Amino acid sequence: MAAETIFYIIVAGVISFALALFMYGYKVKQSKKLRWTFGILRFITLFSILLLLINPKFKSNTYSISKPKLPVLVDNSASINELDQSSNVLAFLENLQNNSDLNSKYDISYFSFGSDLSELDSLSFSEKNSNISKAIASIDELYENENTPYLLISDGNQTLGNDYEFSTSGIKNPIIPLILGDSTKYIDVKIQQLNTNRYAFLKNQFPVETILTYNGKEDVATSFVIKQGNSVLFRKNISFSKEENTRTLTFHLPATRTGLQKYTAQIIPLQEEKNKVNNSKLFAVEIIDQATNILIVSAISHPDVGMLKKSIETNEQRIVTIKKPTEAINLLNDTQLVILYQPDQSFNSFYKELNKQKLNSLLITGLQTDWNFLSNAQTEFKKEVTSQTENVLGFLNKNYGTFLIDDIGFEGFPPLKTKFGGLEILSQHEIILEQYVDGFSSETALLSTSEENGKRSAILDGEGFWRWRAQSYLNEKSFEKFDDFIGRMVQYLASSKRKSRLDVTNDAFYYNNQPILITAQFFDKNYVFDSRASLIIKTTNKETKATNEFPLLVKNNYYKVDLNTLPAGEYQYTVLVKNEPLSRSGSFSILDFNVEQQFLNADVTKLTSIATNTGGNAFFVNEKQLLIDSLLKDERFQQIQKSEQKVVPLIDWKYLLGLIVISLATEWFIRKYNGLI
Repeated sequence: MAAETIFYIIVAGVISFALALFMYGYKVKQSKKLRWTFGILRFITLFSILLLLINPKFKSNTYSISKPKLPVLVDNSASINELDQSSNVLAFLENLQNNSDLNSKYDISYFSFGSDLSELDSLSFSEKNSNISKAIASIDELYENENTPYLLISDGNQTLGNDYEFSTSGIKNPIIPLILGDSTKYIDVKIQQLNTNRYAFLKNQFPVETILTYNGKEDVATSFVIKQGNSVLFRKNISFSKEENTRTLTFHLPATRTGLQKYTAQIIPLQEEKNKVNNSKLFAVEIIDQATNILIVSAISHPDVGMLKKSIETNEQRIVTIKKPTEAINLLNDTQLVILYQPDQSFNSFYKELNKQKLNSLLITGLQTDWNFLSNAQTEFKKEVTSQTENVLGFLNKNYGTFLIDDIGFEGFPPLKTKFGGLEILSQHEIILEQYVDGFSSETALLSTSEENGKRSAILDGEGFWRWRAQSYLNEKSFEKFDDFIGRMVQYLASSKRKSRLDVTNDAFYYNNQPILITAQFFDKNYVFDSRASLIIKTTNKETKATNEFPLLVKNNYYKVDLNTLPAGEYQYTVLVKNEPLSRSGSFSILDFNVEQQFLNADVTKLTSIATNTGGNAFFVNEKQLLIDSLLKDERFQQIQKSEQKVVPLIDWKYLLGLIVISLATEWFIRKYNGLI
């Protein structure tokens, strides 16, 4: 408390005493006893009121003991069951929860993980994938400022995500794995990996690549076959040895029928094998009659052009051809979409033919675009430009409803370059990305689509969007989201299908260890997206006739449902809109593939490696007590006494107000009792 405040309190005490003495010690007729009583009560009242006016502040210290955190990550994937370790996990967790010494030293939190990390509620050991890297990264984000060990209970077998052996190299806190399973090497041949296209074209051949591995010491021989139904389409004899334990086969299969074609790849099991599930794999290819041909016309070389081709062709149904304007005219008859990159005077003849055939198009403009020519060559877009350039950003129009678009982080993408001037779109259009300059909207479009008289077109007014794809990869560690955005725009522009009030999108087949997503869009009678509708999907298994019904949930400007609870099989579906006479039907297949059944033992090498690299120790499941003892003895993690100092003003002390009320009430009561009122 400051010296100045103490001085004021002393002055307040003197004033209170003087006033009380004056009021009850000078020419007062009451008895001496009453005068003393009234004087003391009045002194208390006056001094308390003056104290409230001075409002001194008091410091208080509180002390607490902070225990080190101990997050426990439990692998909830199906491979734990396959290795017969589920009972060991449950027994160990019960041991942790009941160990009073451990709970006294640590503040223990429990999490489970498969594809994602979540707080531990219950364990089913039925997750179809395990992402150890993501689980550890998520925990490290929660506890990055804590000095705490991470206890990882897992077999170390990962089916999704980055390699956790390397992705954990920057983690400062020690990781302590409890290894579920053993390092025993069983004799085994398996299909390690099988790669093929999702689509193939009729009367062509499609490539298949398979990697076969062998675990054993003796020389063995077996066969690898590809079957479709009862027909054997490919067979090859394979031999392995301890030294030559991997074989990579590359071959082609014929595409003879359109539609979804299912195949079974199998390596014939050895007699001594323990796990025969990993000897076969079901895969499928959708055979289509023709591809979507997309023509990119450009008179210049630019990274945007190469990026567009690569991004669009990630969908195997699409073939992209890049030509100069003079070479492209003869290809228009076989093209479903034309992409014009920065047109100039050399596009004159090409534009005349393009307008004549009324083909769908995507126009991309930039610093090398000749807008004087372009304004005369077509009637959809116009821009009054100057010699100045500007950097522009794109902000997503969340009310865009022509086709499905997710926000892939457009606002954080690098700026595009364009010529200074206002873009004017002369046809009825809808903006996908609004143009922003220096953080302010220019009230014009950066990317928009339009449809008039059955012809679809779009314009992107900026160059350098190859950086967008690179930035998307840095953000997501994958090109998938950006390529999906480009793919949806191309799908819309390359199609001549009339817009429907209810559109449903699904793949022809899914693997049951991946999300089974079906999306839909529903529009009102004015073709404005309606987020208030109630959509349901009814599925019927073609073989068992079992039916299920699921609601579709709204996300941005579309409805979505994940049918990953359905078992493998072939399904028919119908999407219905409640209280509307609208429905859409289709079919899809779910292929059975449980990657978690492919493992024979724990990945001891990787689990031991992450323990060593982070300063932890790895323990096998039969060393549970050693693990607990090491946690109790580890002096790196100690309880910390924390002190917290609080400054409390006297005006917050309610007891002083009570004291004033009591002293005044008591004085009034005594006066009343003695007939002085």
